[in-house]
Amino acid sequence: MERGSFAARHDFDALPLSPEVDVRCAQFSEIAMLSEMAHRLVPGVQIGTAELAKYYTFDPQSILTFSRKGRLLGGMAFLFLNDRGHDALLLDEICLTAPETHYLASAREDVAAIYIWAIAATGRGIAGLGKAAAHLRQVRFRSADCYAQPSTVAGRDIMKATGFEPVPSFQPDLWCYERPWHRQPMHMPGAIVQARSFADARH
Repeated sequence: MERGSFAARHDFDALPLSPEVDVRCAQFSEIAMLSEMAHRLVPGVQIGTAELAKYYTFDPQSILTFSRKGRLLGGMAFLFLNDRGHDALLLDEICLTAPETHYLASAREDVAAIYIWAIAATGRGIAGLGKAAAHLRQVRFRSADCYAQPSTVAGRDIMKATGFEPVPSFQPDLWCYERPWHRQPMHMPGAIVQARSFADARH
């Protein structure tokens, strides 16, 4: 995850859309610069320009750039996982530094889960998160919960501030953000009655 400060607490899908930061899908010509930025800002990044270009070619929507007045401030990369990829993530059976493409959702497959591969941003770039979240509210991505593994204190702070929580899994230190429309309402009397009805039907 990225390096930078993020003090305000907001649900990820309710982050403000900063007018100061432009967020859009990356262009191929920006891949080398984004790769260098990721190596500089995110500890443990191993993927190089050629590998990043491979995943960009597979799915150009998986890499976003954050810029202000034409100056690149950072970027954000995702793995859009299919059902097999989602299971492999939870079971720690996917190599997250070089994921096999059969775990990634093709244009014809539903996106079952979104893994936030990296956030690398400097200065005001982190304000682009709101527009990145809006990108993930497109129809193709709406049904997918988001996952991440923070690699810095700042990254962990972002997870806490945007509604991510640690989840039980074989994948170490995996955090999940459940989309608001997936959350079950709490303390609903009707749900209790329904549960009793199902219990009664079994006897």
